[in-house]
Amino acid sequence: MTVTLYVPADTTARALGADRVADALRQAADERGLDLNLIRNGSRGLFWLEPLVEVATPEGRVAYGPVTPEAVPALVEAGLFEGGQEHDLALGLTEDIPYLKNQQRLTFSRIGITDPLSLDDYTGLRGFEGLRKALTLDGQGIIDQVKASGLRGRGGAAFPTAIKWQTVHDEPPGQKYIVCNADEGDSGTFADRLVMECDPYMLIEGMTIAGLAVGATQGYIYLRSEYPLAQKIFNEALERAYAAGYLGEDLLGSGKRFDLEVRLGAGAYICGEETSLLDSLEGKRGMVRAKPPLPAIQGLFGRPTVVNNVLSLAAVPFILDQGGQAYADYGLGRSRGTLAIQLAGNVKRGGLVELAFGTTLRALMEDFGGGTRSGRPLKAVQVGGPLGAYLPESQWDSPMDYEAFAAFGGVVGHGGVVMFDDTVDMGEQARFAMEFCTVESCGKCTPCRIGSVRGVEVIDRIRAGENQAANLELLGELCDTMVDGSLCAMGGMTPFPVQSVLKHFPDDLTRSRGGSPC
Repeated sequence: MTVTLYVPADTTARALGADRVADALRQAADERGLDLNLIRNGSRGLFWLEPLVEVATPEGRVAYGPVTPEAVPALVEAGLFEGGQEHDLALGLTEDIPYLKNQQRLTFSRIGITDPLSLDDYTGLRGFEGLRKALTLDGQGIIDQVKASGLRGRGGAAFPTAIKWQTVHDEPPGQKYIVCNADEGDSGTFADRLVMECDPYMLIEGMTIAGLAVGATQGYIYLRSEYPLAQKIFNEALERAYAAGYLGEDLLGSGKRFDLEVRLGAGAYICGEETSLLDSLEGKRGMVRAKPPLPAIQGLFGRPTVVNNVLSLAAVPFILDQGGQAYADYGLGRSRGTLAIQLAGNVKRGGLVELAFGTTLRALMEDFGGGTRSGRPLKAVQVGGPLGAYLPESQWDSPMDYEAFAAFGGVVGHGGVVMFDDTVDMGEQARFAMEFCTVESCGKCTPCRIGSVRGVEVIDRIRAGENQAANLELLGELCDTMVDGSLCAMGGMTPFPVQSVLKHFPDDLTRSRGGSPC
């Protein structure tokens, strides 16, 4: 009897003991004389259930989780190898788990289903169909499909992807580059890592299509240095893609060329900003460049360069395969397609949720997240990374789309949603935002470099009860100066969380550290 089991091998699952669970399952199968086909798939993004073990049955894959090595013997006795449901960890058919079933997965349709390094698995689920379609079009034809999709940058700026590609395409022929920003540094985010660890060929395909669109023959992935497993998996995927003709000098026999390699980041948050990233990629200290010129005109090594986030490029294979309109059919307004939302912080059911733009924060945090892990009331939520505003309950029913959030000073950013219960000190969170900038600023412009240091000092004086009225006014003026005068979004957005605390949680800021009002 052959039994097929799936145990994720991504960073999250391994951190929670997936390797030991796999070993325990192998031992249990050996003891019973079973022929075990153990597939190390990627996580489905249901992190509160990891390690999530699945067994193939005639009805579909049946899930169990979260599984510990110690639970394996009892699970086996309860019929795990046959898909039995007589155990508390039995979850039924994986696809029927509400957290997964209620999503709209376009970009993440394959994660958790395939062996990430299997080209057969990838092509069996329409992998490289977008590339094949792109090879039948000229560069403008590819860009027209991306334009029709309404795809915007998923890294935070939300700039229309097709406009950036069009600019590079229209530059004179010569050396051009595709650069993928995989320096995922926002708190509470992990979607880029899941792409690279769980479906790496999708990013390879997306970058190759981008190269065909603009006339670039070389691509670089600027990968966060804290992602060693993603680096290992992705480099192996690159080798297999080259060997199979999906990369190199003769793409699928077309005579067209595209080469791709991984470069490790420098461990600096500021290198998530595209011009700082390019400096770092060139071997320099990561410093923000003044614009113009835009990277699309003078980017890497002074040549026209497309710089896109992982999720932006990962959406491209679906768009070319199914057509731009199929992607644009999801979402609302100018926010088309789907958003990869990452639920983190004080949340009961943390993980990845992919939905069309337009769902509300409340629905996400309650229907998917299940409320706080602590069971205490939710007080605030930060969306868009450490530079995003802290949102009070009055803003939780706003639809998640770029324009709706911008209307009240929020940012969707990379889709990170970090939840806080009512024990959080929002004054301390405001201080953290300024302190984060003092540590991570590249130091090139005065408002960011000096303003953040002064911001920490002013907040400390407010929290110590020193001349609060005057210091609150000073803090407001300092925030305005940083927003208007900083060279890039690092300094320009650092005030957002501080301003949101001033507006929505002022008592937390003016209350002394000892806990009594000042």
